[in-house]
Amino acid sequence: MCNLYRMTKSAAEIARLFSASDASTGTNFATEVYPGYPGAVIAAGDLRSMVWGFPLVLRSKKTGAPLKPKPVNNARTDKLSSPMWRNSFEQRRCLIPLTAWAEAEGPKGAMTRTWLSVADAEAFAVAGIWRVSAEWGECYSMVMTDAAGDAAMVHSRMPVVLRADDCEVWENGPPGDALALCRPYTGRIEIERTAERWAR
Repeated sequence: MCNLYRMTKSAAEIARLFSASDASTGTNFATEVYPGYPGAVIAAGDLRSMVWGFPLVLRSKKTGAPLKPKPVNNARTDKLSSPMWRNSFEQRRCLIPLTAWAEAEGPKGAMTRTWLSVADAEAFAVAGIWRVSAEWGECYSMVMTDAAGDAAMVHSRMPVVLRADDCEVWENGPPGDALALCRPYTGRIEIERTAERWAR
């Protein structure tokens, strides 16, 4: 599952590449995006900053008091009809622009980062869903599907990569048409294996 991705383009470049309106004043996101931190999202044609992950509030087994919310940053395609995701999938789908996503490879305790990206693309969009939360305001989750091709050699799952002509359907089409896009990407994926440790 994806727990780290890159967006190396500026807000202005993202807006240009995806024909989005930069409605915010100073969209806030880092080059490397982790769960629980802000990332760039395109929703209803507007570029916005949202927190990556739907908050899941767990309770202490000892006291019953609520614990710090945990960001659930991946939504599996086969779970989109579940209560946690259904309303957002049916009513609030978004595009998540990125330049690469990372997976951990190697032995436990010594895992390194492997970056995957769409070949010959300045940036690309993956499928997302969003909602407003009491804990973090606007937040989003990345939709995941089975991996295929070269990506399957790195991890069994991958983000739902959207081709340019699929973006409008994902954002605004009926849920059934959007669900049909939740399939493995069959285009060429570039893989960059690094010696950089997964956990810093």
